[in-house]
Amino acid sequence: MSGASFGYSILILALIAVLTFGARWFPFLLFSRSNRRAPDSVLYIGNILPPAVMILLVVYCLKNVSLQTWPHGIPEFISVAVVALLYKLTKNNLLAMVVGTALYMLLIQNFF
Repeated sequence: MSGASFGYSILILALIAVLTFGARWFPFLLFSRSNRRAPDSVLYIGNILPPAVMILLVVYCLKNVSLQTWPHGIPEFISVAVVALLYKLTKNNLLAMVVGTALYMLLIQNFF
């Protein structure tokens, strides 16, 4: 890898990082400096978007599961059930997703 392409890659990664964090911090900066409350539409989107994104991710992950052929989606649905149960018990998204992913990998590599 040449120096120019490495520097270009670092520049792109830095720009992506700045834009990503900037987009996440912008609403906080916008509404924290004023004494006014965020508009109801912003609060609504803030409440509805995280669960909607999680539902879309689950649908995307399960879209190619075939119930007609072996293993009939068994490892996927066991993992989804464990993630849902762990989240219900602990309210910890990261723990539930990490355990569910590890369980899925364990199931498909050793049992299915």
